[in-house]
Amino acid sequence: MASVGYVEKASEVCRDCILEPLSLPESPAGAVAMESSPSVPCLFCDECFLEAETGQASQTMIIEHKLVIADVKLIADFRRYILYWKKRLTEQPTTDFCSVIRTNSEAPIEKQENYFLLCDVLPEDRVLREQLQQQRLKEILEQQQQERYDSGFYGICMFCSEEFTGNRSVLFNHMIREHAFNVGLPDNIVFCTEFLDSLQKKMDNLQCLYCEKTFRDKNTLKDHMRKKQHRRINSKNKEYDRFYVINYLELGKSWEEVQSEDDRELIDHQEDDWSDWEEHPVCAVCLFCDKQADTNEKLLDHMKDAHGFDLNKTKADLGLNFYQQVKLINFLRREIHQGRCHGCQMMFHSKAALVNHMEETKHVALLPDRSLWNQPQYYFPTYENDTLLCTLSDSESESAAEDPHEDIPVIGEDLSNLEALKQTSILNQLLRKEVLRNERPLE
Repeated sequence: MASVGYVEKASEVCRDCILEPLSLPESPAGAVAMESSPSVPCLFCDECFLEAETGQASQTMIIEHKLVIADVKLIADFRRYILYWKKRLTEQPTTDFCSVIRTNSEAPIEKQENYFLLCDVLPEDRVLREQLQQQRLKEILEQQQQERYDSGFYGICMFCSEEFTGNRSVLFNHMIREHAFNVGLPDNIVFCTEFLDSLQKKMDNLQCLYCEKTFRDKNTLKDHMRKKQHRRINSKNKEYDRFYVINYLELGKSWEEVQSEDDRELIDHQEDDWSDWEEHPVCAVCLFCDKQADTNEKLLDHMKDAHGFDLNKTKADLGLNFYQQVKLINFLRREIHQGRCHGCQMMFHSKAALVNHMEETKHVALLPDRSLWNQPQYYFPTYENDTLLCTLSDSESESAAEDPHEDIPVIGEDLSNLEALKQTSILNQLLRKEVLRNERPLE
């Protein structure tokens, strides 16, 4: 038994060794004093420990009093657990609750020792542990709920030192949007201020949050985290477990174990009988009205006949590959959703008025300059359930097709002339296009 081995090793520790300064008792350790004190008392004597010193408290009870508490790390509230059993052990003998373990059983009787094991095999102990876990989870969820709706939050971005007030999600959204630093859903975080303080402390110590290496200055650290894509926390570091609610859901299970069990459930369910399942037809929606069709061909014919927009012809004329079709459709969806004609940029208060205008002026097929819609932002769908995007043609030849209208230079990383690099950088071209676009007068 692992516990016995640990007991035997612990019993060999010299009792006369003083590992830290001693303290004289200032007042009698009565029951009332222990309830109000944040410290953890020993089960058998007046010695007390800080709540963070769980390991030291359990080790002392093993060495000094020969009591082994099983699975200490799985006890949700060690202090309450000890207070409960301290009271019970004053009412009944230790042997009424604990199993007796005899060590060195083959040695002479004078070298044999009896240790007491307190574990959840005892129904009373198991019920106590479950109650403490439920109470702890309740407190954590209440804390999380309070933080989620707290409007008095104040925090500073650890990357750019910008200050944020109000709700904590504003800071988290800023860090993921501006610095690509993701800690997961803000709603899953608890003890948010302590969490951010611990991250800030690591950054102040010039330590990478992911690989946890230390660097000589802040600029070197930031370059390392950017180039190595280390703008995230190390999920293997147990130090962060207390800041995520998932680690409080099941006693003794980390987020990885809970997640793997969820994955296994999905795999197990895949073996169920799906013979009675009927697939519902997936309908794609027209770009300009609410017409739906169950096939790509029917929808394209509708847009061509009803609105004068021929997607196949547009694709062929402009030489669009699959990804450029995606960007064009997302652009058109967004323009129509915002009530703006993509041909002349006029704004309308209703979708019906906009479509009537576009059909009358033949602006449906009048696409703006490619630079306006061929932007990375339009890789993201305007509507999450846009089935039209899933029905686009994706042949190898189209995917590999080059855009004849794009002239994007490829610059070698070993270019020695830095001034030439600055002048020919594609970023300058993109910046000029953005400036011209912003300066375009509203019609």
